[in-house]
Order: sequence, then C-alpha cells, then structure tokens
Amino acid sequence: QVQLVESGGGLVQAGGSLRLSCAASGIIFSINNMRWYRQAPGKQRELVATITTVGNTNYADFVKGRFTISRDNAKNTVYLQMNSLKPEDTAVYYCNLEKFKWENYWGQGTQVTVSS
Repeated sequence: QVQLVESGGGLVQAGGSLRLSCAASGIIFSINNMRWYRQAPGKQRELVATITTVGNTNYADFVKGRFTISRDNAKNTVYLQMNSLKPEDTAVYYCNLEKFKWENYWGQGTQVTVSS
C-alpha cells in the first residue's frame, strides 16, 4: 500500500537544471528520514542526499554545491533540486524511505539524462 512516486526527470544539457519530486502515499513520512539514490547502467546504486525529519541535510561529495534536497511534510513530498548538471549525473534517481533497516520503501525511479 505504500507508494513513493518520483517525477521530474528528463533530458537536459550539461549545465542545466532539473527538480525531482517524490510523493509518498500510504505512509506518513514526516517522522522518517528521506533519501535520494541514483544508479547508472553498470554501476552500483549510490546515495546522493539525505534529509532528516527536522531538515538536516547530507550530500555525497560528487553533488555538494550543486544539488539541494528539501521536503514538504504537509505534502509528503521530498525534492531534489539539481543544478549545474554534468553528463556523469546521468542515472535513474530513486527516493527512499527507511522506516526500519529491514523495511525500506522505494519509488520506481525517474530517468535523468544529461547530454554533453
């Protein structure tokens, strides 16, 4: 019954921007940390950014200064603002809610393609 649905991906030229959204249903995510991951073909899934219940954020080194994670608890939605995009940012981006270590919820992913 829990669903996380990402949107906002697409094709953009290097240096451009996109804003990804992840809307949750079937669960109140305001009491849980939210994360964005990404996975490129042939590579392992990697953590991009985390936002806590109180708005504290952490970023992977490869996106610091370029990406911003935020959340709107009233809308049960987490966002990833992606600026200064690079071709190496090309990946499927997934949002994640970790209720417990053994109980994770994932969206279906949204494709981000950055052309050179």
